[in-house]
Amino acid sequence: MSLQDPIADLLTRIRNAQRAKKKGVIVSASKLKIDIVRVLKEEGYVADYDVVTEGAKKTLVIALKYFHNRPVIDAINRISKPSCQYYVSKDALPKVLGGLGISILTTSQGVMTAESARKVGIGGEVLCEVY
Repeated sequence: MSLQDPIADLLTRIRNAQRAKKKGVIVSASKLKIDIVRVLKEEGYVADYDVVTEGAKKTLVIALKYFHNRPVIDAINRISKPSCQYYVSKDALPKVLGGLGISILTTSQGVMTAESARKVGIGGEVLCEVY
């Protein structure tokens, strides 16, 4: 099976696992996926993550986070798609729910939130938004 959009697959697996009240989810790892999950952990949306290497294959084990038996992530949506990339300048960085959520961007200085990119003064491609 050919995977057309691995980032959308990661977000869908996290979304589905939280709806099913799973403790964690396992996905194949890549540098971009690891950076996205690192940002989610720094912002408090996932409990922890680990990269497991078995030979040449790397997998990403993500421990999901719940609060009062409800998922911390209410929604996690893909914004930029392979068919239509969504780039923003430093002046047009999005705010999610008036600052209650985060947008994850890939920039020339790595993967970061829109708030971090605003502080640095750079724009980039908006990958997803989480709230």
